[in-house]
Amino acid sequence: MKRIVLAGNSIVDVIKYIDAFPQKGNLCQIARIVPGVGGCVPNTGIVLKTLAPETLSVAALSRIGRDENGAFIRRELEKRDVDAGGLREDPALPTSFSDVMTLPNGERTFFCAAGANAAFCEEDVPVGSLRCDLFHLGYLLLLSALDLPDARYGTKAAKLLSAVQAQGIRTSIDVVSAEGRRFAETVLPALRYCDYVVINEIEAGRIAGIPLREGHALRTENLRAACESLRRAGVRRTVAIHCPELGCALDAAGNFTVVPSLDLPPSYIAGSVGAGDAFCAGMLYSFANGTGAEEGLRLASCAAACCLHAPDAVSGAKNYAETMALEARFPRRAMPNGEELL
Repeated sequence: MKRIVLAGNSIVDVIKYIDAFPQKGNLCQIARIVPGVGGCVPNTGIVLKTLAPETLSVAALSRIGRDENGAFIRRELEKRDVDAGGLREDPALPTSFSDVMTLPNGERTFFCAAGANAAFCEEDVPVGSLRCDLFHLGYLLLLSALDLPDARYGTKAAKLLSAVQAQGIRTSIDVVSAEGRRFAETVLPALRYCDYVVINEIEAGRIAGIPLREGHALRTENLRAACESLRRAGVRRTVAIHCPELGCALDAAGNFTVVPSLDLPPSYIAGSVGAGDAFCAGMLYSFANGTGAEEGLRLASCAAACCLHAPDAVSGAKNYAETMALEARFPRRAMPNGEELL
């Protein structure tokens, strides 16, 4: 059985449905509220375990508060057979939560209270006893203690990842789409100690300094260059980028693979919270099991599509066979500018 350890953010998402964002100082009504788990650790962990309940062992390392939100996260993980023994209760800080303001088209904006996630640090990771095939850390830029600078490694997160790699464990990261100019200084040091990175096009563009969006249009001609930039920054094996239109990956041999997303009708989509985490879960499954990039991207896009069919981040998750069955139900989008991509 393969074992994956997920470390970092555990959040309670309070998904609030609104018709439109109000102008500053104005009011809008909240039509519906749906609570659920959020953050890298619960979202990615639950989707991973649901994909392969018999062949994957999934464990969570995170900080929560001694409060009802923390108890809720623990219950949700244990209910889905994710090892929650690594959840550490912070005596002083509350469990992190996000208000997820969601428009009718699925577009979301997050208002996050860092809470106990801000204190998650190297001491919360028992490096010498991880005993896993893959260690995934997320989200950089939202882990205050690990985002701090380190004189030798660049950041505390980079130091942690280096220690995990020294145990012979493969490492992976993802980041959060935060505002500001901290992408390069916070993420680049960590890339030197990563085997894999799975991020969206906004994050990849900011880290690489290569524009991947112009307005609403995807700059497909720049995707390979962004992947190559992240590989040169230190990623040892695979860089994967996901966006609504497609997923792409560049491996250590220089093979660049692109798989368009499933063409889903608007009526299918109930929400988009956690779709990136579900995509990440599909890629982590692929990395752990040594499957090729195309198979990994196909699975990841189907896992994201399952997530889109539910209002919260995890209740749409399905096992491997049910997830891949979406390929028979929905066609894939036409390849955008295929000649430029490849």
